[in-house]
Amino acid sequence: MAKKRSKNKPSRVQFRKRYQGRVRDGDLTRQFNSGETESLADAVKNERVSGKGELTRKRTVAGANADRPTEADDKEDPTLISGRVICAHGLSNTVLADDGRRFDCAIRQVLKSISIEGRGTVVAGDRVRFRAESENTGMIEFVAPRHGVISRQSRGQQHIIAANVDHLLIVTSAAEPSLKPALVDRFLLTAQQCGVNPVIVINKCDLIDCRKLQPLIGVYASLGYRVLLTSAERGINIEYLRELLRGKQTALSGQSGVGKSSLLNAVQPGLGLAVASVSQDNQKGRHTTTTSTLIPLQGDATGAVFDTPGIRQFQLWDITAEEVAGLMPDLRPHVGHCRYSNCLHLTEDDCAVKDAVADGKIDPRRYDSYCHLLEDDLLLSR
Repeated sequence: MAKKRSKNKPSRVQFRKRYQGRVRDGDLTRQFNSGETESLADAVKNERVSGKGELTRKRTVAGANADRPTEADDKEDPTLISGRVICAHGLSNTVLADDGRRFDCAIRQVLKSISIEGRGTVVAGDRVRFRAESENTGMIEFVAPRHGVISRQSRGQQHIIAANVDHLLIVTSAAEPSLKPALVDRFLLTAQQCGVNPVIVINKCDLIDCRKLQPLIGVYASLGYRVLLTSAERGINIEYLRELLRGKQTALSGQSGVGKSSLLNAVQPGLGLAVASVSQDNQKGRHTTTTSTLIPLQGDATGAVFDTPGIRQFQLWDITAEEVAGLMPDLRPHVGHCRYSNCLHLTEDDCAVKDAVADGKIDPRRYDSYCHLLEDDLLLSR
């Protein structure tokens, strides 16, 4: 017989370290032993005698391990409103309630203090429950567990770009700036790691002869990845892209200047997202989107897209050097046939992956991307 789940048992959780002054003015034990005081009778009665002194770094919180809203929570506190974070910027979080109202919400201090694996600050896409404090302000009380988290590494820490994502639209450009397959491969690895369906979009296809892209498109298509050529300027395949986004939670990612905001403006006329031209000096895009924003699609009850800031360098998070080959579908079948179980497929002898490259079973461009990824990012960060 299956055991019943416990309902919000009190749990000991880790808190961020905080400091405070001594609880008492002096150490009564030391004073007593040294003869400075004759007894404890002179102690102020309202002072707390405790061996802990400084603030404890643990605290008992009811239901800390199960912060997902439950039906019981709704019955106990019907004043809480369910919604979705559409923009998180510092201390200000814009939440779209399920009834269509928008609130500027702060975060309850206990949510910011509790250290739970997988829980960070509130990000765009989070499902939350909050308490309305006025017609347009509120306090976030609960944050539901996440899935489909798109993250990158920033200064040795996890930087979450978006949460609760179903599809990852990897936007690159055919020119201005030029297509960077290594950056596309980084996004593909991230999508594979977090279980999100990737789609490669090559924008600005009107600027070059698309026949030059056919070899690269063929490689990605042979691996099962969908590739779409678009032009926000001329409206090429915009209607197809609109249907692709329908009914899904999709994050748009890519380097600055590839036209993510321009594509969204074309998909949803009247959106009015800021756009900027590419610098003619270095062919790099200018940042126009500064924070991830969830944009509900008009005429689509369930569809929404994340407009994310442009990224010139995307460093992988929570992926080790030994895991990269297993996350690449063309390298994965050969990994188990190497002589060494911990083979990195770089300089080792009897490497099945390198043999597959020599035999034409793995595209050399994909293997070069793999080598650069390990040498430039993962191995140097060990």
